[in-house]
Amino acid sequence: MTDIIAVETTDFRVEIDDDGIAHVIFQPPNGVPVTGEKGHGALASIWQVLDGLPQVRCILVRSEGRAFCAGGELSMVETMLHSEGARQRVVREARELVRGMIECDKPIVSAINGAAAGAGLAVALLADISVAARDAKLIDAHTKLGVAAGDHAAVIWPLLCGMAKTKYYLLLCESMTGEEAERIGLVSRCVDAGELQADALNIAKKLAAGSRTALAHTKRSLNHWLRAAWPAFEASLNAEMIGFGEADAREGVAALREKRAPRFE
Repeated sequence: MTDIIAVETTDFRVEIDDDGIAHVIFQPPNGVPVTGEKGHGALASIWQVLDGLPQVRCILVRSEGRAFCAGGELSMVETMLHSEGARQRVVREARELVRGMIECDKPIVSAINGAAAGAGLAVALLADISVAARDAKLIDAHTKLGVAAGDHAAVIWPLLCGMAKTKYYLLLCESMTGEEAERIGLVSRCVDAGELQADALNIAKKLAAGSRTALAHTKRSLNHWLRAAWPAFEASLNAEMIGFGEADAREGVAALREKRAPRFE
């Protein structure tokens, strides 16, 4: 690794290697990465920063932890229950994260190990090429928490795996393995866990060696499908934030903290 980008969070770091690949690395090593308040904001803004760096040719998102990224830290989620200001901030950051990945002209690759949920799942699936370990666990847990699935699913899931599978997994809040995610088209490919990092890096190297303009124009053209779905994303995101101010979300968060099934009235 050559260059290191300063990031005001311990949730992840960014390093740039000699091939022009920017490694966005979730941490801590051997732990379960999550996003706290600072981390969520930094993750939202990093794509525009990396897109503007001429030495960056490709972005690889990976983890040094036992999971890819398990989503928002519980304390941050609890704050959203009681603070309108916190909900407004998260709306802005979620919008910035999704728009930042869609508008980034550099190709983005994700290497999904262990659990991916919340903002971590959004990053994993909004990547242009997603590689999952066979035993990875992907779950959008919004409805189990008592709020609408709003941070990325409405804009990308129906295009990746169709409406029938999207509704099945989002409404029932079912988890799936990396192997199942590949089978239904939610991720680009799956590999054995021991091959994940090398496989994703090999893909990133191929992209980094490709034509900058050809890749950028192809990505920008294809992402018009996502831009067309933007109104659905805005509606789902706003519905999610409304939900955080209601009783079901308070029960969902309490159930999560107490490690029990939620009892929605």
